[in-house]
Amino acid sequence: MKRFEKVYTQGTVEATEIWIDRETGVNYVFHRNGPAAGLTPLLDKEGKPVVTE
Repeated sequence: MKRFEKVYTQGTVEATEIWIDRETGVNYVFHRNGPAAGLTPLLDKEGKPVVTE
């Protein structure tokens, strides 16, 4: 079983993706623009991580 599952993609060269950690349920936002990229937990309006159960 793969630990991370990509559930959303937008764009190609400049892309935004949402990944879910299947063990913890935490959602992550991955963004890349050419050679630069970043990954961070997806937060709700209260600043808490979004968790998919």
